[in-house]
Amino acid sequence: MSADSEDNQPNGKIAVGQPSKLRFLIPLALVLMAALIACSSSADSGSSNVNSFDDGDSSSPGDLAPNFAITMFQGQDVVGGQVINFHDLVGERPIVLNFWAGLCPPCRAEMPDLQEFHEKFQDRALVLGIDLGQFTGLGTPSEGQELLEELGVSYPAGYTNDANIVKDYKVLGMPTTVFIDAQGEIFNKWTGALNGEILEEKTLEMLNQ
Repeated sequence: MSADSEDNQPNGKIAVGQPSKLRFLIPLALVLMAALIACSSSADSGSSNVNSFDDGDSSSPGDLAPNFAITMFQGQDVVGGQVINFHDLVGERPIVLNFWAGLCPPCRAEMPDLQEFHEKFQDRALVLGIDLGQFTGLGTPSEGQELLEELGVSYPAGYTNDANIVKDYKVLGMPTTVFIDAQGEIFNKWTGALNGEILEEKTLEMLNQ
């Protein structure tokens, strides 16, 4: 008896020990379903507010944002030098600190929104991009600078050689954006790509606190 005839038996049973299309189709369907679920979860995590703060974390809301050294790609005139410390920027206005990488597709996707936000809010908040490609396997500083030039981004951006920044700021995904108030305290954090609407919403919340 052929496999096809067994699949179409009146009683709907499959003979034990006989080949059947279902034996191959069912595992394939399960694999495809698992893949779809994984892709869906990845897409959702790339555009949602994770707010991944733990109790006692050194980068929780209300804590002073950790200091680190920055070598600037651009915006030296805005931040006051080629090599600076992050804490040198604290006190004048809130900071939208964006961690990104040159070979990170979601980072590339959100940069035009960050640029538009910078042009609109530059008198009220400082946008500062920090390339973490060398710590995440997503590019070198040179590739980061090339991305800025390719997209025509003009807000201040640079990189750091301080590997502790990933741990200190609890960077759990790329990109990650940290909203820091004028007192240098962390106000909020967003893991994943964001758009102009979210940038404005979170920044206005910070300005109006």
